[in-house]
Amino acid sequence: MARPPRLDQTLSRFGYCSRREAAGFIKAGRVCRGTLILRDPEERIEPVELLVDGQPIPFIERLLIVVNKPLGLVCSHDEKEGPAIYDILPEQWRRRDPQVSSIGRLDKDTSGLILITDDGVLNHRLCSPKHHEAKTYELETDRAIPVSAVELFVSGTLVLAGEDKPCLPATLEITAPNRARLILTEGKYHQVRRMLSAVGCTVMKLHRSQLGKLTLGDLAPGQWREVRVDEI
Repeated sequence: MARPPRLDQTLSRFGYCSRREAAGFIKAGRVCRGTLILRDPEERIEPVELLVDGQPIPFIERLLIVVNKPLGLVCSHDEKEGPAIYDILPEQWRRRDPQVSSIGRLDKDTSGLILITDDGVLNHRLCSPKHHEAKTYELETDRAIPVSAVELFVSGTLVLAGEDKPCLPATLEITAPNRARLILTEGKYHQVRRMLSAVGCTVMKLHRSQLGKLTLGDLAPGQWREVRVDEI
């Protein structure tokens, strides 16, 4: 059985402070087990037993949240790419180790459902090409969408520019002349925009509304909520 982590490791792991800062954090009386104030950074205690500033540590198993991503934010940790989805999260979550990352990406001109986690194994599994989770997008184009696109997309024969393999079958539901709902089971680079471009349309608005069984519910842009793995 693995030994419990040291207090300074726990505080760093869950984003309260760095390992270097932990000694002062602990000696200030901010970490307790029950009513007992802990003072030794090297003491080994299971995180679930601890209170930090009087509160239990959140997301001990993993941080997993669904976010309604606003327009204008990127899903990248590279500051050169501009404001990021992570900037709207609490600072403590951004300091977690392992680092929080989005599961897949939405570009800055796409809004809607994105998952964020610090569980690298889960992230890798859900992003694997073998994982064909349905993704639902609501879109608006610059012109009427040709009805022929419905059959083309579901046929699994559409080959995007610069590629050799066709897209997997996708469901297109035209809801108005220049609006549609598109359900994909793969995630090629800018796939929705490229598919619509292939039938002569430019996507003007794009919003992801569903991932697998998971929807945004009543989340407003910029809001998030915790989810379980079995909800995805």
